[in-house]
Amino acid sequence: MKKLLSFTRKAAAVVLGLACFAQAAHADALADIKARKKVLVAIDLGAPPFGMTNAKLEPQGSDVETARLLAKDLGVELEIVQVTGPNRIPFLMTGKADMVISSFSITPERQKVVAFTQPYGASQFVVAAPKGENIKSLNDLVGKRVAVVRGNMQDSLLTPIAPKGTNIVRFDDDATVTAAIISGQVDALCTPNSLASAIAKQNPSKNLETKFAIKDIPYAIGLRKGEPALEKWLNEWISANLKNGKLPGIYQQWVGSPMPDLAQFAAK
Repeated sequence: MKKLLSFTRKAAAVVLGLACFAQAAHADALADIKARKKVLVAIDLGAPPFGMTNAKLEPQGSDVETARLLAKDLGVELEIVQVTGPNRIPFLMTGKADMVISSFSITPERQKVVAFTQPYGASQFVVAAPKGENIKSLNDLVGKRVAVVRGNMQDSLLTPIAPKGTNIVRFDDDATVTAAIISGQVDALCTPNSLASAIAKQNPSKNLETKFAIKDIPYAIGLRKGEPALEKWLNEWISANLKNGKLPGIYQQWVGSPMPDLAQFAAK
């Protein structure tokens, strides 16, 4: 009986070891991408100027161009996996996407779940509202309806610091937040400054303007943890394309201003 029990334990250990070995051997997303000859990149196409569609419903924006450059340098085809802010992580973790390139801000909460590359850009989060709204600081948000994307960066930044009496209205994505401010359903919105500028440009009659800034947050490429080969390749790719000016050029083209100095985030 003891011999049988010992044998069973050893067999179980061998099976477990083989399973772990197989999992470790399979955990190479970079090799999978190259073998597939296609990279699946999650991008929110409802978040201009990072991701959007043109009149022909073709994807465009700074994150789209970044993904195209990445796929070209990888030597594979690009497949854009359309996501919203809240489902970027679920799509990544369930294997529907190999990585997230979607103004994906680096936060401690997200770092518990996914891995991030070094930053390839940064967003300044602001509160914006029509010119007629008397909003100059956080205290002026009392009694105001302020739109944010549910569970997204702007929600995480504004909710803890908003004064009591602020009515934070949560929507599923940037597209519905934009519709809410344009229709007058809300008085203001918290969003990246680049998105606020894009909304203002597309809807000049609304006289939307930035009222005040909250915080600068770096964003990076998100990937599943335990993928050292892919993470190394991506970090080297970002470093090279920051240095040669291609990534700053894409940012300038779509955001309309120079890329922030990413050195400020180096120690974070």
